[in-house]
Amino acid sequence: MTDAAGLYRTVRLIRRFEERAIELVRDGTIVGGIHPYLGQEAIAAGTCAALRPGDVITSTHRGHGHVLAKGADPARTMAELAGKATGLNRGRGGSMHAADFGLGILGANAIVGAAVPIATGAAWAARRAGLDRVAVTYFGDGAVSQGVVLETLNLAALWRLPVVFVCENNGFATSTRVADAVAGSITGRAQAFGIPASTVDGADPEAVLRAAGAAVERARAGEGPSFVECVAYRFDAHHTWEHAARPRYRTDDEVALGRGRDPVEIQGARLAPAERARIDAEIERVLEAAVRFAKDSPPPDPAGALDHLYADGLRARAGA
Repeated sequence: MTDAAGLYRTVRLIRRFEERAIELVRDGTIVGGIHPYLGQEAIAAGTCAALRPGDVITSTHRGHGHVLAKGADPARTMAELAGKATGLNRGRGGSMHAADFGLGILGANAIVGAAVPIATGAAWAARRAGLDRVAVTYFGDGAVSQGVVLETLNLAALWRLPVVFVCENNGFATSTRVADAVAGSITGRAQAFGIPASTVDGADPEAVLRAAGAAVERARAGEGPSFVECVAYRFDAHHTWEHAARPRYRTDDEVALGRGRDPVEIQGARLAPAERARIDAEIERVLEAAVRFAKDSPPPDPAGALDHLYADGLRARAGA
């Protein structure tokens, strides 16, 4: 758990990290672009605040916020996005595959819904080992009709596993609106398997923390999985590719309306102005150092391109 200032620090860190990362996409330091998490910061901050250090998470293609909220070093995370040797995964994971097992970050995953069974497997392993570890998995509204997600919900319910399913409903699966892709309700999918499910304001860090805290404690007590739908609004592009291509699937007025509930402002209003200013200044120093670290770090040595690709003792065939 954490206090109001701690939650604000996390949402502010994620917001400024993403904004600085977009700058690095534009200047070419980050190649290939990113999926910005702007507008959804409260979800990562609130859920991870409910966790213990030994708990684990799995993430998505839009996963920088989860990684930072779970405690990843901003400098090494930024270096990972830039593909540098000093990154969390030595530049091999990039924006969509960051991991840090030492912090319980079992990895982001670019395949829609694919991280859900991984977290559930981790929950099963923890229970088999007699640990009171909880797993949290994040996925978007676009994943709720994926077969692997539904199959995993079924197994988690059957085996009463200590896993919390967090659906980040930001209104769009890339450019497809939820109403055009999801029949019934999102929470109804979990309820069909007997999993308690709730919908929470995904723009309010404290509301997310309350819902996640209850789900995590239920899992830790051996009462099985829970499902939390966090409703938020994605402020920016699905991917920074949109900044150049500018597809028109929502209007400027709609985006402006969605920005009216800003997680940073909602949580910031709960702090005294002086405390908020102090945290803001601290975050700027942290991210200035992170950007400098990412820019100054070396790229991986091409000679090690096949390192970690094969299990120990195996070698690539000649000519590979």
